[in-house]
Amino acid sequence: MNDFTFYSPTEFVFGRSMADRVGEKLHAKGYKKVLLVYGQGSVVRSGTLDRVKKSLDACSITYADLPGVRPNPEVHKVREGIEIARSCNAECVLAIGGGSTIDCAKAISIGVFYDGDVWDFFSGKAVAAKCLPVCCVLTIPAAGSEGSNSCVISNDELNEKNGLGSELFRPVVSIMDPELTFSLPQYQTGAGITDMIAHICERYFSGALAVPVTDNIACGLIRAIIDSAEILVTDPCNYDARANIMWAGTLAHNDLAGCGRAKGGRAGGWESHAMEHALSAVNPKVAHGAGLAVIMPAWMRYVWREDSSRFVSFAHDVFGIVLKNNKESSIAETVLAAIDELQDFFARQTMPTTLGELGFSVSDVDKLVDIVVAAKGNPFGVFKPLTDSDVKAIYLSAF
Repeated sequence: MNDFTFYSPTEFVFGRSMADRVGEKLHAKGYKKVLLVYGQGSVVRSGTLDRVKKSLDACSITYADLPGVRPNPEVHKVREGIEIARSCNAECVLAIGGGSTIDCAKAISIGVFYDGDVWDFFSGKAVAAKCLPVCCVLTIPAAGSEGSNSCVISNDELNEKNGLGSELFRPVVSIMDPELTFSLPQYQTGAGITDMIAHICERYFSGALAVPVTDNIACGLIRAIIDSAEILVTDPCNYDARANIMWAGTLAHNDLAGCGRAKGGRAGGWESHAMEHALSAVNPKVAHGAGLAVIMPAWMRYVWREDSSRFVSFAHDVFGIVLKNNKESSIAETVLAAIDELQDFFARQTMPTTLGELGFSVSDVDKLVDIVVAAKGNPFGVFKPLTDSDVKAIYLSAF
């Protein structure tokens, strides 16, 4: 086990009707003026926004609004939010939504105190030194942004989608009410579930030796996610299944599933995420989880021979697939069966299985490779360092 620091200072307020306690929680922190950040209509239609505002009003907390955050949030909306936060003297940024909304709020929080352009943080030209506190009401379990130190923002003009890590914008308070997720469409639920599993797998396949405590947490989380997800296909208002999915999404990305699996920093090379980010940079309408549902199995099939024993353990501990013997053919059969099981599960969650289903063609591959190399280098990755040729081969295998 490698040395590690696990840091998770967020206050999680979890359970039924917790959205009605937002004002109480923010008032206890001393916030009197907040910027509300939310998406393109669902929180309005569902009544969640009105509930949050009523709760804030009851505690005499004033607010300004930044509506219209899209999936794969774009830097122009972040810039707009920064100006609103400054003009209303916001003391806190409150996101109401899923990972895209929370990430937008995080980016706003560090941009408020910066004289330059906020994109400087995402292009490596500047390092954040100060931020507004971030709080959130989670409505879409997926990204784990409600408890993570991660933030991903797109720049459509540059065809880039870059991530940033900072403890500054890890949320102070996260309100988590599973009932808010009852109305989520199956596709959105499935995309979120895929993202959770990908967060765990990126850490699990980090190239480090086995860490039994962490590895069992990781595989147990994936099993729990799969079990609950299968229930939601036919019973979308099952509270316990929704609750398990919501909490699993947090644990999948607060680094609990990576403790001891890295030599400094976050465990894993995040190869699948890098390749998916190129997809949604080119076409922001591609849901992050949907892209991962295609890319991660393709990456697995390409790299598993680098450490077949790791994949054999994954097959057994997640899917109960037992290695018959140590012959090469048996190992291959076991590993590929597990990858097939994983992709079949994604498909049952209404996720795509090919890049073609996402609207891409073979002619797009060179552009995608260029975006990955520009963002990550050549080679990049940990489990198997990927060259531009490797990246191209993985993309082509996904058609």
